[in-house]
Amino acid sequence: MSNVLSDLEKLHAAEDFFSYLKLDYDPEVLRVCRLHILKRMGKYLNGVDFSGASQDLIFASAQETLARAYQDFVSSRPIDERVFKVLQEHAPNRPAKAEEPAPKPFVPLDSLTILR
Repeated sequence: MSNVLSDLEKLHAAEDFFSYLKLDYDPEVLRVCRLHILKRMGKYLNGVDFSGASQDLIFASAQETLARAYQDFVSSRPIDERVFKVLQEHAPNRPAKAEEPAPKPFVPLDSLTILR
C-alpha cells in the first residue's frame, strides 16, 4: 500500500484530511457535512486504480477527490446528496416498497375436527 493511502487511513478528523492534503475549507461547511464529505471522498477514491502510480500522483488524486467531494456539499445540502443508505432509502422520488400481504395461516385438514 502506498504511503499516502496508509497515511489517509490513519487520519481521524475531517480537518486532518484537509490539512494533510493541503486544502482550504469553510469550517461551517465542514461542521455540518464532515461525514458526508468523507463518505463521498471514499466513494470517489474507491473508483480509482492506484496500482503502479507514483506517490505524487496518488497524493494529487486524493487531493482532487477530497476537493470534489467538498464542492458537492458547498453547492448542495446533505439531504439533497443522499450519501448515506438511510437517506437513500427515504428519498422522496424513490418509489415506495410494495407491502407484502401478511401470510395466511395454514391449517392442515387432518387437524380439523367435525362437530355434530
